[in-house]
Amino acid sequence: MQSDELKAAFDQQAAGYDRLWSRLAPIRDGLFFLLESVFAPLPAEARILCVGAGTGLELAHLASKFPGYHFTAVEPSGAMMAVCRQLAEAEGYASRCRFHTGYVDSLPDTELHDGATCFLVSQFIVDRDSRVGLFRSIAQRLAPGGVLASSDLSSKVGSPEYRALVQAWMTMMAAAEVPAENLRKMEAAWAKDVAILPAADVAKIIAEAGFEAPAQFYQAGLIHAWFARRSGAHP
Repeated sequence: MQSDELKAAFDQQAAGYDRLWSRLAPIRDGLFFLLESVFAPLPAEARILCVGAGTGLELAHLASKFPGYHFTAVEPSGAMMAVCRQLAEAEGYASRCRFHTGYVDSLPDTELHDGATCFLVSQFIVDRDSRVGLFRSIAQRLAPGGVLASSDLSSKVGSPEYRALVQAWMTMMAAAEVPAENLRKMEAAWAKDVAILPAADVAKIIAEAGFEAPAQFYQAGLIHAWFARRSGAHP
């Protein structure tokens, strides 16, 4: 799926996106809970870059836990960004936010951040070099030693483990009342539009982009998450 097609798909889903996936909140909440510890060493008034901010749920969580943080939300879908902005205004932290509708490589790199999130974003970049490029763009906007927290679907496609995880994942989503049509579309997308790679391969991609060796800190089914510090060298 091309970037314009992907943006259009998220534009269409924005209004009901959080409601659709609300029954899978325990997976998200577990990731956010551990994210607090990953970002705990950052300065009390850290600047956080949220890449693919979507409806802004991780931004909202961090804003509530770290009242001194300031955020740059980057999201190509205008409809998703509108929901993100509405949430920030409703919960009172919009004054701590900068909203950039577009991709991270169109964000000026003159202001460096202390931390970044990139949740379930890079998996949509099928070309490996372009995927490295995404993480390099993030590294260029982080101060040396800045921390990236990233998550993606990850497994060795075709392996017995992958087949078992997919079966468990689909069963879980069906139990969460995700419509059957959505599940069929999801499986079709995984086959051609999502780059599901083994965890070690994703970690190598992150490291190649200018980060120290990533550490995996979370897994829930097919979702894996890593954190890594930007190396001292310029990416």
